[in-house]
Amino acid sequence: MLRPTRPLVILVLGLLATAHTAQRAHAQEVLDGLAAVVDDKVITFSQIREMVAPKERAAHEKLEGKELAEAIKQIRTEAINELIDRQLILAYFKKQGFTLPSYLIEDRIATVIREEYNGDRAAFARKLSTFGYTIERFRKEETDKIIVQSMRQQAVKSTPVVPVEKMKAFYREHIKEFTTEEQVQLRMIILRSEEKGTLEQRQALLEEIREKIASGAAFAEMARTYSDDSTATNGGDWGWIQTGTLNETLTKAAMTLKVGQTSRLVTLGNSVYLLFCEAKRPRTVQSFEEARDTIEKVLLSQERQKAQEDWVGRLRKKSYVKIF
Repeated sequence: MLRPTRPLVILVLGLLATAHTAQRAHAQEVLDGLAAVVDDKVITFSQIREMVAPKERAAHEKLEGKELAEAIKQIRTEAINELIDRQLILAYFKKQGFTLPSYLIEDRIATVIREEYNGDRAAFARKLSTFGYTIERFRKEETDKIIVQSMRQQAVKSTPVVPVEKMKAFYREHIKEFTTEEQVQLRMIILRSEEKGTLEQRQALLEEIREKIASGAAFAEMARTYSDDSTATNGGDWGWIQTGTLNETLTKAAMTLKVGQTSRLVTLGNSVYLLFCEAKRPRTVQSFEEARDTIEKVLLSQERQKAQEDWVGRLRKKSYVKIF
């Protein structure tokens, strides 16, 4: 019977080890998976999950069904594109031979430790470890952030000049954003508790309260004593309200009040309302000159954003990008 020679045994063991390593690598790839490739760099699903986790938690708290599914899809699409753009910018930075002074990132780390951890570096390291981070990984990610931010800023070669006519067109198209509708500083007494009797009995009670106010009783004190609303402790204060703050019936009742006037009873379902107007603000529209600085800042921001997107778009065209 032939016996394998020692070199043959070593070869077989090597092949087995290689096969085992390949199986592990394949298993890891299946577990993680490639989300995109940017030239010779890969973006994995785990990177995306890590980036989107906070936003997805917030979406799950607010949405459900189809809206939730669409929101999650949008969040993940934005994340993968952000990661692709980041990789393109980092590659460009390296290709151009740019360097980042080491003191910038060290100052950043020192600032975080000083301001958020009272100078305790060990506490900072422990906090990082709870997220599976090391200080070195934090340093690398912060370095990348600084590079990406600075390169995006350099993409805007000069401060754009916004023509006056463009600002005026923006003002006309967005006039509602420079308009403040009529507002009422409102107090309310709301009776909804069955402990105060039937609906008819609550209406009668609130009418008595209204008469006391007409005779000089302070509306705020009556609200503290009788109102079932959570604002009772603040004297029924609802602050400044405008159209859209309350439902149509209550809004109409509030907006027709004069300063110092108490409304008639308003019944909605099983609740009875009494409203009081403390002050009013008229509808105002900012003039173009008043709004000009704000408009210019918005349009300048849009121009810078477009310049950055155009620059990153050119980087994409020069690179191999594949999304899976």
